[in-house]
Amino acid sequence: MADNIRYSIVIPIFNEEEVIPELILRLDKLIAQLDGGVEVLLVDDGSRDNSAFMLREKTRQDPRYRLLRMSRNFGHQIAITAGLDHASGDAVIVMDADLQDPPEVVLAMIGKWKEGWEIVSGRRIRRENETLFKRLSAHVFYRILRRFASVGIDPDVGDFRLLDRQVVESFRSMREQDRFVRGMISWLGFRQTYVEYVRQGRHAGQTKYPLMKMIRLALSGIIGFSDVPLRMALWFGIAVSVAALAYGVIVIINWLLHDATVQGWASTVVILSLLGGINLMTMGIVGLYVGRIFSQVKERPLYVLRQDHDRDRQPQAGH
Repeated sequence: MADNIRYSIVIPIFNEEEVIPELILRLDKLIAQLDGGVEVLLVDDGSRDNSAFMLREKTRQDPRYRLLRMSRNFGHQIAITAGLDHASGDAVIVMDADLQDPPEVVLAMIGKWKEGWEIVSGRRIRRENETLFKRLSAHVFYRILRRFASVGIDPDVGDFRLLDRQVVESFRSMREQDRFVRGMISWLGFRQTYVEYVRQGRHAGQTKYPLMKMIRLALSGIIGFSDVPLRMALWFGIAVSVAALAYGVIVIINWLLHDATVQGWASTVVILSLLGGINLMTMGIVGLYVGRIFSQVKERPLYVLRQDHDRDRQPQAGH
């Protein structure tokens, strides 16, 4: 069957039981409009609700749907990776399950792909039904990331995109533990274009990317694609050293001219606290990079799949 598959649709899913019925309905409508064989890879990222049960029922009824169950929650970026590892289509579409990225936009992406583009990303021109805080935090997140990252990352582009087979194969060769998929795709290069769309509100359920997850994702992107934090730590150290040297010269001059030194412990405490804080911050920045090296050298698999719905299969690891 894999030889006849032209399109693969990868959808990471985590606790989306309220969305799944509408998601399946709209995917079925989309598939009916495509001009080739289709497989839908539903990646259950350790859901704790009825998502896996609902997805399994669909895969039993429709052979075009495949369920990949993670052994636990590995995170959104790893779930996307697992789907791409198992996708066999000539064109692979990645989209979220919450229907904020409309499946109907895939048709326009395919049109661009047929024109010869190898990566077709969805670019948001407007966000509907999102709070001011959500829009503001997303705006700040993407702008900071774009400023610090060493690769060009469009601030209005997420993980909703179409990838040519050659891009998927290149992506599969990148096995770093701490993954930032949209940065990795940008780093690959290839011929890239965009399809503009309006990002809709969630069909149902709660967002899976609250503020803290957004911050962690931002740190992952910055550390994974930039050495700016290390260079900032270096310049902080140089600036503090120069300031301390200048202060020491002032004290010596004051002692030579007036035979007096600056009295009081307050200034000493402030300076020591400042130096200690900068030292700890610098160590923390370096520690983030060292921690990534430590995770990488352990060479653990990126994820583990469970196949408890198929007794003939054994758990698989994604290296």
